[in-house]
Amino acid sequence: MLSGFSAKRLPRDVFTGIIIALVSIPISMGYAQIAGLPPVCGLYGSIFPILIFGLFSSSPQFIFGVDAAPAALVGSFLVSQGIASGSEEAVSLVPVITLLVGLWLIVFSFCKAGKIVAYISTPVMGGFISGICTTIILMQIPKLLGGSSGTGELPELIAHIVKTCEKSFHPMSLAVGGTTVAVLLLGKKLCPKLPMAIAVMAAGAALGMSGFADAWGIKTLDAVKAGLPAWRFPALTFSGITELLTVSLTVAAVIMAETLLATHSFAQKNDDKISDNREILVYGLCNLAASMTGCCPVNGSVSRTAMGEQYGGRSQVMSIAASAAMVLILLFCTGFIGYLPVPVLTAIVITALLGAVEFDLARRLLKHDKQELLIFLGAFGGVLLFGTVAGVMIGVLLSFISLILKTANPKRSFLGVIPDHEGFHSLERNTFAVPVKNVILYRFSCNLYFANVHLFISDLEQAVRPDTKCIVVDSGAICNIDITAADRIESLRKTLNAQGIALYFASHIGALNDRFRALGLSGWVENGYVRRTIPAALKNAGIEPPYDLESGEKGLPEQSNPARLEFEWAFGTHAEEEMEHYTAALLKSIDENAEPEQQLSGILKARGVWRDVSDSDQEELLTHLQSHIHELSEKLHMKENEIEEAIEARRMKLALRLMQNNPKAAESIRSYNANYEETMRRENPALYRTLMEYRQQSLKHLEQMHPEYAEIIRQFYL
Repeated sequence: MLSGFSAKRLPRDVFTGIIIALVSIPISMGYAQIAGLPPVCGLYGSIFPILIFGLFSSSPQFIFGVDAAPAALVGSFLVSQGIASGSEEAVSLVPVITLLVGLWLIVFSFCKAGKIVAYISTPVMGGFISGICTTIILMQIPKLLGGSSGTGELPELIAHIVKTCEKSFHPMSLAVGGTTVAVLLLGKKLCPKLPMAIAVMAAGAALGMSGFADAWGIKTLDAVKAGLPAWRFPALTFSGITELLTVSLTVAAVIMAETLLATHSFAQKNDDKISDNREILVYGLCNLAASMTGCCPVNGSVSRTAMGEQYGGRSQVMSIAASAAMVLILLFCTGFIGYLPVPVLTAIVITALLGAVEFDLARRLLKHDKQELLIFLGAFGGVLLFGTVAGVMIGVLLSFISLILKTANPKRSFLGVIPDHEGFHSLERNTFAVPVKNVILYRFSCNLYFANVHLFISDLEQAVRPDTKCIVVDSGAICNIDITAADRIESLRKTLNAQGIALYFASHIGALNDRFRALGLSGWVENGYVRRTIPAALKNAGIEPPYDLESGEKGLPEQSNPARLEFEWAFGTHAEEEMEHYTAALLKSIDENAEPEQQLSGILKARGVWRDVSDSDQEELLTHLQSHIHELSEKLHMKENEIEEAIEARRMKLALRLMQNNPKAAESIRSYNANYEETMRRENPALYRTLMEYRQQSLKHLEQMHPEYAEIIRQFYL
């Protein structure tokens, strides 16, 4: 309850709740009419259901109320039964449907139906929400043109817009509504923190009270009688019970799927934790309350939630404030409602919905993942062309098709060390394997994607203990990652880092780093969250071999392969460019007031973000540093020949180690240096001549001081 509450944000949450209450007036009244009820019933549905949702929902941001999909389904049912909208029979029957919807939702909650959302991906969610928003926008457009709200799917909505233009087009309504949309969009871009919706609503009320709206023929909202609704139990009837159960089941399924999907979509943006089955139970309680006040079924409102997000609301206080504001409006301010111009209020709703359409996600998928873009468009088109029910079914179907095509439940294991044995071994399959102290080693044997990332995160979250300092994922079997998993893992990394726990991926193929970067996680590579081997990741976290084991023994890791260049593994074809960036970062980190020789020693050992890179990479980095010798000299206040000698001394140590451990890697480095220097000779001959002069002096001095370097100097430089 009130999970997102903050005393500091209280004024903004209350203010946002008031805005939501004001915007709910035209939305709720309009959808109540679509459901076959008097307009005032929509306002009644914006009191107790939204209050119950605010008090018991696990979502700090989402808003509940009278909305399009349930209203349209109920209205269609009344038409099929030959019941006139607004008739006594409709006023009596609709609350019964709402009551049954509430009971169905409670049954769904006890059946734990919320788990279905775990199998719906971000593209499906985004396409579904975008389809709903687009549908409602198309429903609202005729009201900007001087007509009434549309119903149905895309063909019917387009036909209704065309019919409105032909028979009831009103230029002044379009002018007022279009101006309002323009003002709101510009205000959102230029001054997003200003409550432009309140300003344009006040201007609209002034337009109505001054008489100009009537003079220009602009429609205003219907007047509403003051007072709160009376509570009464719906008049149950067993006549046509089969039809009532069928339509209520359909409406309940739509409410559950639509609201859960939308709730998760908004929650992921803010790292909120949602309890699905608790949410469904709250939906049921809200609908029971709505039935007692004679209202139609209620569900989550994307448009009002988008508006709450726009104005910075971040807790359930918004819902409570909106409920209280609606009570005050019904008691004391109903006269104000009759002055509000319909085009102004419609423009507010349309603008909020435009902000909820997932344009950014669509562009991101278009650029990085065409397959998931097709899933996004499938869900979007399903809602738009076939309606909310079909959209839900298409979204779920697409999710399960994707689930079948991939592996949803991969092999996973936690790793440890067997004393006196190399490597890291499964704790489950090796009796003598022991966990490393303060470390979680975890192997995930599958590609990471939307249907299995929750297992990955759940395993790690449950494994974390108070003394955990580092988590290393053996990602050798992970060849790909999708956008949903990338976002969830990035969120996990931030959460773990906030707890002082480092998270690394290690031992995977270099192409996975390209995928990280393509999905916007380039910082994972640049900041060293991915490492070529598990020992390298542990060393980066300050954990050196032999490792302390939980059994009290010591353990040795597997031997790394020094021949493979770490930067080439991480950055692929961009290794050369990134090495230069890394060099520039090292130079930028120089403190001109600190001890120069100590700083130079750290730079020559590549002590940057990556801390400990392979000997091969350090050797390559020294060559890059030589090309910046003038800058090094100025920043460290040292002579260039002194810096060159320090570089060559460091190079001798690395070369000697490489010759002993991996002669092939040493030969590769020599070839690289020769090519690099040849390029320098052509492009910057003055620098090349200076470096060669310094090198000859340095090598002569080093050979005198360290005879053991003579063979290296002969092989590498002569």
